[in-house]
Amino acid sequence: MMEAMRFLLLLLAATSLPAQTKIDSATFDRWMHELSNWNRWGADDQRGTVNLITPAVRKAATQTVKDGISVSISRDADAVKSIDNPNPFGFAMIATGQAPDALFAMDTFTISHHGLALTHFDSLSHVFYRGKMYNGYPQQQVTQQGAQKLAVTAFKEGFVTRGVLMDIPRLKGVKYLDLTTQITPADLEAWEKRAGLKVRAGDAIFIRTGRWARRAEKGPYNPEKAGAGLNVSCARWLRERGVALIGADNNAEFMPSPVEGAPFPMHQLLIVAMGMPMFDNCDLELLSARAAALGRWEFLFTASTLAVPGGTGSAVNPIATF
Repeated sequence: MMEAMRFLLLLLAATSLPAQTKIDSATFDRWMHELSNWNRWGADDQRGTVNLITPAVRKAATQTVKDGISVSISRDADAVKSIDNPNPFGFAMIATGQAPDALFAMDTFTISHHGLALTHFDSLSHVFYRGKMYNGYPQQQVTQQGAQKLAVTAFKEGFVTRGVLMDIPRLKGVKYLDLTTQITPADLEAWEKRAGLKVRAGDAIFIRTGRWARRAEKGPYNPEKAGAGLNVSCARWLRERGVALIGADNNAEFMPSPVEGAPFPMHQLLIVAMGMPMFDNCDLELLSARAAALGRWEFLFTASTLAVPGGTGSAVNPIATF
């Protein structure tokens, strides 16, 4: 009875919190300091919260596989320019099967992966705040030759850990979130109760807002102008739970930013202060349907990036296996 009452209170809190007020730069600076993981894993560390994915965490994650069913959480590469895809994926054939003596088919990809459409990984050199990157590395160490520190190659071995889908539209009983919806720690805890699990150290969590369901119904829109996403108060919750990686079906940010002088406050808190890499523009619609059908919201999460020296991120195809 008490557990049921606690869940009801969490759900009411998650659905009735007032809109987040503006946050001044001094408050945000304090949060950047309070939530910092700089030097936590040494002055030379370039992996941040991925250090929380230990061999024991990887081994435990494999125990989530019960059915052997895998689901991609990547959006198909989109070559059509639109308001939410200003730099489309480039695809060109350079050798085809049209010639009678053809032996190979070959193609060329042109990828501008940081953006609004392509599923991609943000490395720790992707974001700056007040001249610094994660662990105090100066932003000047990203040059025309690429990132001299915190490059994507720090994660060349890939990721194997427990993944958790946090399906906030399902929590609230809607197909997709209204663009003005801010996801709060109360939402995250209410979802844990609904899903019958608890986020733990080393997890990769994925936040579904229903972005792609909304786009399919209403058409393209710019999620950086207005979009549902995490309230900045979630950053502290993620640190306290020991989350290693975070992904979302957008950029995980509530937009427009409520923070003075910080246009992407979650990226700056998570990547710069905490050293938590991010997966942006994941397609979580099939994952949501599969998880609901199985009645399970945890899975084995695997992903790997391109090994690009100096790269600040990479296009990826993350996989969830139930």
